[in-house]
Amino acid sequence: MKEHHICMVHIDLHYDADQSNLSNYMSLVPSHNNDLSIPEGVTFVGSINVPGVAQINGDITGEITCKELEVGPQGNIKGKVQAEGIEVHGQLENDINCKGLVKIFKTGKVSGKLSYLEIDIERGGQFVGVMSHTKS
Repeated sequence: MKEHHICMVHIDLHYDADQSNLSNYMSLVPSHNNDLSIPEGVTFVGSINVPGVAQINGDITGEITCKELEVGPQGNIKGKVQAEGIEVHGQLENDINCKGLVKIFKTGKVSGKLSYLEIDIERGGQFVGVMSHTKS
């Protein structure tokens, strides 16, 4: 049986050095100063603001705002998402707003309301819901 960690907090990654130890308590692994990686097996409930790249292989329920979002094959996000670019290998659902390119790979599934500037759906990739094209 897999062990799951549940975190219920608000994270704003504009943190100073004294706050950087928050990631140790929440099993979140910053790969660079402004990037965030949530590994498989970690469940996060809350809001995340990431100035750089957010790599998600765990489960998120809530809101995520970031520059670039990468949803890995094991990643599952339910909630409100705002990003400049999104790559989906796992699952992304609910309210998604992308100011640039959304790329859904063959293992990816996006559902809900999607607003995008550009979209690329690889053969086998899935979208279910309502999508709207935004102008730059």
